[in-house]
Amino acid sequence: MAVIFAKTSKGQAEIANRSGALGPRSRRVLIFVDGKRPVAELREMLQHDDLQHTLSLLEEQGFIEMAGRTAKQGGLAPLLAQPSISAFRQHPPGDDSLRLQQARNFMLNTVNAFVGALGTSSLQDRMAAARSQDELRDLFDEWYRAIVSSRDGRRQAEHLRGKLLEVI
Repeated sequence: MAVIFAKTSKGQAEIANRSGALGPRSRRVLIFVDGKRPVAELREMLQHDDLQHTLSLLEEQGFIEMAGRTAKQGGLAPLLAQPSISAFRQHPPGDDSLRLQQARNFMLNTVNAFVGALGTSSLQDRMAAARSQDELRDLFDEWYRAIVSSRDGRRQAEHLRGKLLEVI
């Protein structure tokens, strides 16, 4: 099944009035969201490196909402309560030090590899000092913005984001 998004009234107002609340890339994605196209089709049409992140931001800011899922036969499946596409996994209660260390190392290594220490030392210090999954999750958006700030990072952004979401 594939996720389908539709514009909210706020999203429709943004398209009609162009308030300037969105950058050009986010606005372009919002224009193509129509309540009929699944995310995979949007990805093919837009050739957007960080489409998943942009959709997540548009959803969090209230410009789009999940309209449904396509069934295997091509029709719409009923929409049950669905988590945000940027939602973190539920982990068993208690601190899992191995998972915490894996997430921390992944975040630090990817920032070093794609961006370098210049300009990210504060972020790297906060990632290294994080003592819980929640503290790392609070740094997730900043980590992602750092990754997509580089050309190579932008190319790998969705893949890296998915890998991190597996452990964080």
